[in-house]
Amino acid sequence: MASMPGAETAPLVGAPAAQAAAAPAAPAGLRRRRVRRAASLGVFFVLWHVATEWDLAFYVRFQNIPTPAQVLAEAVDLFGAAGFYVHILASLERIWLGFAIASVLGIGLGLLIGWFSFAEDTLFPPIELLRPIPAVAWVPLSIMLWPTERSSIVFITALGAFFPIVLNTIHGVESIDRQLVRAATSLGAGRAAIFREVVIPGALPSIVTGLSVGMGVSWLCLISAEMISGQFGVGYFTWVAYGIVKYSQIVVGMLVIGVLGMMSSALIRVIGARCMPWLPRRAKGGS
Repeated sequence: MASMPGAETAPLVGAPAAQAAAAPAAPAGLRRRRVRRAASLGVFFVLWHVATEWDLAFYVRFQNIPTPAQVLAEAVDLFGAAGFYVHILASLERIWLGFAIASVLGIGLGLLIGWFSFAEDTLFPPIELLRPIPAVAWVPLSIMLWPTERSSIVFITALGAFFPIVLNTIHGVESIDRQLVRAATSLGAGRAAIFREVVIPGALPSIVTGLSVGMGVSWLCLISAEMISGQFGVGYFTWVAYGIVKYSQIVVGMLVIGVLGMMSSALIRVIGARCMPWLPRRAKGGS
């Protein structure tokens, strides 16, 4: 059908010109967000410097807190010696071993409990009974249960990560749209195929959320266990620094814990995004 003379044709949504105009928007927005994040860290360190340099004391006392410059000098000394890396490697070994055990058990049991009523009736009550118990309360019992200090700390770390992982996995399975299951059944899929092709991919976003939360909780449990019963690790190093009144070393230990925990959670999110290519990242409102 020919167009009338003088009539204006509306531009296509997917036209190359429109795509070229929208392409620079994403990198520009990403740069702005990176600048904001860097600025927020800068403001944090400036406030820290002002509070410690001026010895502020308004109920919260900063007289004995080291300045950022003192902490940086202490960090340079610590990272220049091999002894500090022994503590870091010990903590990393425990965290990833405990987290791996918790992931295998949490995801496996969560899939079973969320999909099979028999598994829910037999496995979920003991989990709910043990879940409210703080991981620190398990430290004396873990020392009696396990033959070595390393295995007892790994147990505490795995226990802390297990409950967020299993609960989020159960929630993910129970949230699957049953119409997807019926559609797969109508196409001739068996139980194993439905479980593999529908249940696991459908629960994967919740599983990744549970893994991210579990990683943060496992760091909390690891540091607590190392402070109480450890002989190596960043938590043990930080507690010993408090005992010998090395305030700068305390802050260095805390910052190392924060950086390692942040990197671990970021790694989990990146791996999760790679495992879910069909799930687009939602753009947040605002600039």
